[in-house]
Amino acid sequence: MRKGLLDILKGKFLVSGDAPKNWMFLLYASFLAALMISSSHNADKKVMEIAALNEEVRKLKSEFFQGRSNVQQLKLESTLRKEVADKGLVPSENPPKKIVVKSAE
Repeated sequence: MRKGLLDILKGKFLVSGDAPKNWMFLLYASFLAALMISSSHNADKKVMEIAALNEEVRKLKSEFFQGRSNVQQLKLESTLRKEVADKGLVPSENPPKKIVVKSAE
């Protein structure tokens, strides 16, 4: 067993009679390892991109809700009264009258 281990450490399996078969296996294993490392890096990059996009979506949702809240506040009658009071407009004392148009059929 010791001799086999020393032969492996010295690399005799790379120069023996069936060395081309060993070289092909080493190239294949190296290619698979490089492919696996590349795939792992691409997956990590995509995970980071997804996390950044989720953060951006969270911020945009927050801005949307804030904007919608502001618009609802501006649409309130009390807010409108304050805004138009500066221009001299006040609510009518008399309620509006409904105009009914009869069509000639």
